[in-house]
Amino acid sequence: MRSPCGPNSTGEPRNRPADHVHNFLTRDGTPPAELYAAGRAEVARYGGHFEAGRVTSLSRDGERFRAEVNDRAVTARRVLVATGLHDELPDVPGLAERWGIDVLHCPYCHGWEVRDQRVGILATGPGAVHQALLFRQLTAHVTVLRHTAARFAAEQAGQLSALGIPVLDGLVAQVEASAARLTGVRLDDGTRVALDALIVAPRFVANADLLEPFGLAPEEVSAGGQVIATGIAAEPGGATSVPGIYVAGNVADPQAQVITSAAAGLMAGAAINIDLVAEDAQHAATATSAPSWPSA
Repeated sequence: MRSPCGPNSTGEPRNRPADHVHNFLTRDGTPPAELYAAGRAEVARYGGHFEAGRVTSLSRDGERFRAEVNDRAVTARRVLVATGLHDELPDVPGLAERWGIDVLHCPYCHGWEVRDQRVGILATGPGAVHQALLFRQLTAHVTVLRHTAARFAAEQAGQLSALGIPVLDGLVAQVEASAARLTGVRLDDGTRVALDALIVAPRFVANADLLEPFGLAPEEVSAGGQVIATGIAAEPGGATSVPGIYVAGNVADPQAQVITSAAAGLMAGAAINIDLVAEDAQHAATATSAPSWPSA
């Protein structure tokens, strides 16, 4: 499971089923909570303050922004929203319980852990072929379960056949597992397919409710001919179309991994600082150039 940015301030992180962070150079294999705690400790050394809680509303308060959190208001000149996203999983009994453990979606996050194992691809759209080809690099034991996907184009079917990847028709009725691990799936005709991991294609939905009052609505993100996600549009530094509001991480980039989200936060922080410095300089120049009227 992709681990975007560790536990959030409410203790309900998107990546809570994942045991380790991957693809973060020098931190590979670190538990998400441990990485997050280390980051907080570093920020605290520079005078940063953290408050655990859920922001229930975000609004303008004159020239500042106002956030309601823990029954009190916090105001600021700029806002950086890093609320991430949530995964909408295929509706198959037993699937959600194994999500992030052995029901996975990203070969770059967990592919190494399932190398040489029996991997099933739950096809819900044309992107399933892409997933099958990626996981075929890691194991010769890949099976495509066509489930709700339309029949693949001749070129795609030919690629799967050439690589020895079978395609099984029929809906997946149940994901089966023992107390310790996934054991396979059962099709609607009763056929059981033994598997060690199941690859799915969730829909990544930006957690952007707080931005709705500002007219910032998530845009659809498509890949491989299907909508895979939503995200808030932003400039490279995180600035949105609303002055003063910035975004970073999965709320803006649904495919960002941990290290990518961390980099986005860094860039947004720098952009916010530059913005504030420019505003302070403008205010100072305006005050200096204001005419001084003699007293009566």
